[in-house]
Amino acid sequence: MSVPGPTYDVDAVVLDIEGTTSATGFVVDVLYPYSRARFAELLTERAEEPVVAHAIAQVRELTGEPDADAATIEKTLNAWLDEDRKATPLKSLQGVIWSEGFARGDLVSHFYDDVVPRLRAWHAAGLRLYVYSSGAVSAQRAWFANSPAGDLTSLLSGLYDTENAGPKQEPDSYRRIAGSTALAADRLLFLSDRPGELDAAREAGWHAVGVRRPGEPYFEQGVGGHAQAGTFDEITVSNSRSTS
Repeated sequence: MSVPGPTYDVDAVVLDIEGTTSATGFVVDVLYPYSRARFAELLTERAEEPVVAHAIAQVRELTGEPDADAATIEKTLNAWLDEDRKATPLKSLQGVIWSEGFARGDLVSHFYDDVVPRLRAWHAAGLRLYVYSSGAVSAQRAWFANSPAGDLTSLLSGLYDTENAGPKQEPDSYRRIAGSTALAADRLLFLSDRPGELDAAREAGWHAVGVRRPGEPYFEQGVGGHAQAGTFDEITVSNSRSTS
């Protein structure tokens, strides 16, 4: 049983997705195969599109293979998927594929039952809500727009990924987000299931709470020395500066 933690007087809550708002299993079992089946078509038929071309160039740079063809790049992407590697070009291409899948109605996102009511309550209380995920901003937007509870994007003040903020286990990424939101570090609360991300946020001066949900990959590892919660209902957030 989780012990009730302190009340966090902040201006904004920044959300991780996998393992925090949503089940990692859904991403791995549904979204990963969906993108894997569509990489080849994207790389061969749409290689000239700016987002795709940029991702292809990034893959070539990261692998040190400047002449890698579509088949080689697809093989690399699939290997990164198998490793669950948070590579920016992989996430960018997944974002293209998933966004289109959500738009077609092939996909509907997953949220834990406690998440959406709490997000709505926090938003109504005057708190800003942001997302910081390794998944591309385009995928994040589609994820929140196509939830079982409807379009949730109106609750969000901004979206961050490894492209516009940086790697999730580096403190500078959190400093970059704080600068973008124009909020002081100690007015931001980060929720994640990954200890390394929580450590980086805390080093940047943020508040951080580890979300531990049974069945998630990091559940047994725990959240190090961070406060923890089993659901969003166990996280008490206020905003003493809100006028709403």
